[in-house]
Formats: sequence, C-alpha cells, structure tokens
Amino acid sequence: MEDQLKEFILMMADSSMILGQRLGEWCGHGPVLEQDIAITNIALDLIGEARNYYRYLADVEGINEDEYPMKRDVRKFRNVLLTEQPNGNWADTIMRQFIFDCYHYYHLEGMTESSDARLSAIAKKTIKESSYHLSFSGEWVIRLGDGTEESHQKMQAGLENMITYYDELFLPVQYEIFCRSKNICGDFNLIKKNASAKFNSVIHEATLTIPEMYHARKGGKSGLHSEHLGFILADMQFMQRAYPGLTW
Repeated sequence: MEDQLKEFILMMADSSMILGQRLGEWCGHGPVLEQDIAITNIALDLIGEARNYYRYLADVEGINEDEYPMKRDVRKFRNVLLTEQPNGNWADTIMRQFIFDCYHYYHLEGMTESSDARLSAIAKKTIKESSYHLSFSGEWVIRLGDGTEESHQKMQAGLENMITYYDELFLPVQYEIFCRSKNICGDFNLIKKNASAKFNSVIHEATLTIPEMYHARKGGKSGLHSEHLGFILADMQFMQRAYPGLTW
C-alpha cells in the first residue's frame, strides 16, 4: 500500500475515533436521557467506522488493528483538530458535531465512488449513519440557536469557539491530493461547496451569525495537535501501555 494512501486512511480513521472518544465522555452526563443515549450511539457509530479503516490497514500490513489507535504516539495521529476539542457544554458539543457532520457526510458521499473498492464499501455503509448524525446535530443547532435567549447565546458562543477549526476540514494536504489524483476520494471543491451550503443554511435558520474574522487553525492532518489530544490518548491507551499485549 502506498504511504500516502495509508496516511489518508489514518486521517479518516483517527478523526472518527477521536471524536467518538470525546462523545463517549457524555455517557451518563447528557442533558436528558434520550439525548444521552443518542450521543453515545453516535460515538459508537464513529468508533465502528474507525475500526473498519484500521482493520483495512491491519489486513494489508499483517498486524492487529488495535496497534493503530492504542500504540501510536500523538504526532502519529492524523485526526483533524476539531475532533479533539473539549466537549464544553451541550451547545459546544453540538456545534462541533454539526461542523464535523457537514464535512463528514459529503466526504463520504464522494468516497462512495472511490476507485478503492474497500473504501467505497466502507463509505456506502457509513453514509447511512452519517446522514442521521447530520440530521441530529443540525436540528439541535436550530433548536438551540432559535430557542431561548440563553440557548441562543450559548450556541453563538459555541459557533465562535468551533469555527476556527472549520477551514482545516477542506484544506487538502499532500496525501489527500495524491488520493484525489487516483480517484480514491471525492472532489474537494464539490465537498466544500455542498458542506458549506448545508452549514450556512442551518446557521441562518438558527439565527446565528458566522464571525467575519477568525483565526483558522490547522495542522492535525499532519500530526500537529492541540494539547487536548495527549490527554485523550493517555486515557484511551492506558491499559495497552501499562500491560502490553493484554487480551480480555
């Protein structure tokens, strides 16, 4: 397998795995039981998707799939910065999820026609779950943004906190450009166009205002992360680090 294809697969896997870990922190802490269960199920969907990517790599390289999430150091992870940001309050979590879902759904849509048969199959399976995720987070953005004065303020603050990680999603790095040249992934311009149209439509309906200026952060796709990822990995990898080769 080409190194650049491996990096691309890791980017897809790591982004879903790390966001799944973040959402899992809500288990038992959701605002109401129904949403507690819903956000936990979304976490499981994302972790399941990540496993499909890791298993693909493991089959090619002849190692255990757990090697990828459990034994790599921070700089080896390729997840986008958005996914590692703290949960904050419910509005912060929903805005982070909605931004990711806009990107994720249309990225998967493009990948359903991938020249890589296994990635195409993963995308076709995952996009069904991603469609629900996008509907769920979008509805909550509208509900909170166009709700009470307090919910509107919190949703606006969530938007301002998370928008700084928006641009990185649509700025392809070298391994993504390589994969596009091989028709492994979708057209970046089309993904951004569709995702931005959905994003702007929901933000407008939610009566929220996108900041005119903000500092766009990037680097996650290349292994340059915020301080938050290290703490996530410290929890996630503890057992395998403390007891190498541990099995259940």
